[in-house]
Amino acid sequence: MNTITLRVFQFLLISLFVFACKSNQAPFTKKDIKASQKLIGLDFSNQAIDTMYDYLVENKLGYDSLRLYKTSAETFPAMMFDPHPLGFQFPQKKENPKFLIPEGVELPEDLQEVAFFSIPQLASLIKNRKITSEQLTLLYIDRIKRFDGQLLSVITLTDSLALAQAKRADREIAAGNYKGILHGIPYGVKDLMAVEGYPTTWGAKPYEDQVIDYTSTVVQKLEAEGAVLIAKLVSGALARGDVWFGGKTKNPWDLTQGASGSSAGSGSATSAGLVAFALGTETLGSIVGPSSRNGVTGLRPTYGRVSRHGVMSLSWSMDKIGPIARSAEDCEIVFEAIYGKDVKDPSTNDVPFNRSSKTASQLRVAYLKGDIDKDTTDVGRNLQATLEVFQNLGVQLDSIAFPADYPYPVFDIILRAEAGAFFDELVRSGAVDTMVEQQKNSRANSLRQSRFIPAVEYLQANRQRRMLIEEVNALFSQYDVIISPTSNMNQLMGTNLTGHPVVCVPNGLDKKGRPTSFTLIGNLYDEGSILALAKAYQAATEFEEQHPPLFQK
Repeated sequence: MNTITLRVFQFLLISLFVFACKSNQAPFTKKDIKASQKLIGLDFSNQAIDTMYDYLVENKLGYDSLRLYKTSAETFPAMMFDPHPLGFQFPQKKENPKFLIPEGVELPEDLQEVAFFSIPQLASLIKNRKITSEQLTLLYIDRIKRFDGQLLSVITLTDSLALAQAKRADREIAAGNYKGILHGIPYGVKDLMAVEGYPTTWGAKPYEDQVIDYTSTVVQKLEAEGAVLIAKLVSGALARGDVWFGGKTKNPWDLTQGASGSSAGSGSATSAGLVAFALGTETLGSIVGPSSRNGVTGLRPTYGRVSRHGVMSLSWSMDKIGPIARSAEDCEIVFEAIYGKDVKDPSTNDVPFNRSSKTASQLRVAYLKGDIDKDTTDVGRNLQATLEVFQNLGVQLDSIAFPADYPYPVFDIILRAEAGAFFDELVRSGAVDTMVEQQKNSRANSLRQSRFIPAVEYLQANRQRRMLIEEVNALFSQYDVIISPTSNMNQLMGTNLTGHPVVCVPNGLDKKGRPTSFTLIGNLYDEGSILALAKAYQAATEFEEQHPPLFQK
C-alpha cells in the first residue's frame, strides 16, 4: 500500500470512527469532567462545563484518531529542547595532543590483573603485540561466564561478534593499520542501545525478544575505532533502577546491595573487571548513581553531545549517553570517540571538545559548601578529605550554593510526561502489566500516571526550567568547575534539566567497605575542565585503582 492510499484509508477510517462515536453515547459525562478536575486543582462552574463539553468530546475523538498513525521510535518531537542561555557563545576548536600510549607496560604474572588495566595500559599491550585483542577478549568473556552469575550485570553476551571483531583488529594491527588507542579494546553497552542481530531488551519483560534491525550510532562509532563489543549490559527496566526481567544487578563490593540504576550493568561489570569500559545513559542520575555505587568513574556529557540514534528514549529533552570507566582519563578517551554531530539525532551539534591545558591550581573552582558541610556520614567525611586534596594541589575553593528557589519536586513531570509519550502504546495495550516491578515507585506505575499530567503543567514546568537555565549558567560561568555531593537532589535534578556535564569520581570507602564518590560539574560543552580536575585528583590519590576484592582473581 503506497503512502497516498494509506492516508486515504486512514482518513476514511477516522471519518467512520467519528461518525460512529457521535451517533452513540458520548465516551464520558459532565459528571466525569467535574470529578476529574480534582486531579489538577480546578473547579469550573456547571455552566463552564456545559460550554466546554462538546469541545472535550471532540478532543477525545482527536486523541483516538491520532493513535491510528504510527510513529517511529526514532522520531523526536517538533518542540526541541534548547539548553543554551540567551547570548550563549559556543567554544571554538583548539588543538589537542593525541592520547599517549605508554611504553614499557608488561603482562603481570597473574593475567587476571589485566582485566583491571586502564585503556592506555591495554592499548600499550595490544599495540606492542604483548597480548592480542582475541586473547584479551577471551579473558573478559571468561570472566563474564565465571562471575556474572553473582552480579547479573549482562543481558546478552555478544561473544561471536566480539571474537570476529577481535580477530579483525589483530589482522589490522599486524598489517600496520593501527586505528588508535581503542583498537582491540573490549567493552559493553547498556542494553538500551541497538545492535543489529542481537536483542535490545531495554531491560523490560515486554521487550525481552525485541530485535532492532540497525545499530546505534555510538556503537558504530566505537566499531570504527576498532573497539570490540563483548556484552549488552543491564538496564533497569525501561531505564529505572537496577531491577530487570532477569533479576537485580548487584554491587560487586557488596553482593547484598543492588548496583543502583539504571546503568546498573555498566557500573557493575566495569567495576568487577568484566569489561574494560562501558557506555551508560542518564536522564536523572543513571550514570552517576551506578558509578558512585560501584566505585568507578562516570562522565555525563553536555546534553546533545552524543547521538541517541538507536537508543531507547526516556525523555527527549533530558537523555544523555556517556562512558563509565576506570578513570577520568579513560572516560575522556571514550568520550572523544563517541561525541559529535549526527544527522539522525536532531539534538546533536558540531561543538568541539577541547581538553583543558590548565593545571588544577589554574582552574576556577567553587564548591557547594552548605550541602557538603551538613553531611556527617562517611560520604560527607570522605568529601571533606577530598577538599583537602584539592587544597593541597593549590586549588582555591570558593563557597557557593546551588539555586534553591525552584519547584524541584514538580520538575520530574517533564521526564514522566515525555516517557509517557514514548511508551504510550505499551500502556494502552496493557503490556505494561507484564513488567516485573509493579509497586508505587516502579516504571510501570510511573508510565500509567503520566497520562494524568496536564499539557499546561508540562509547559509551565518547562518555563520554570528556562529560568533555571539562565540562573545556573550565570552562576557557573564564573567558574570552571563546581564540586558537589553526588547525591544532592537539587543539583542532580537541576543539572540534568539544564544539560550541564558532570563527572562522578570515587574517593574512598565507607565503614562497610563500599565506595563513596563526589561530583564535578562543568559549564556547557566544557567537559575538558571537569576531566582535567578529576585527572589531577586521581593522579594525587589511588581510589580509582581500588577494585572489589571478590573479583580480583
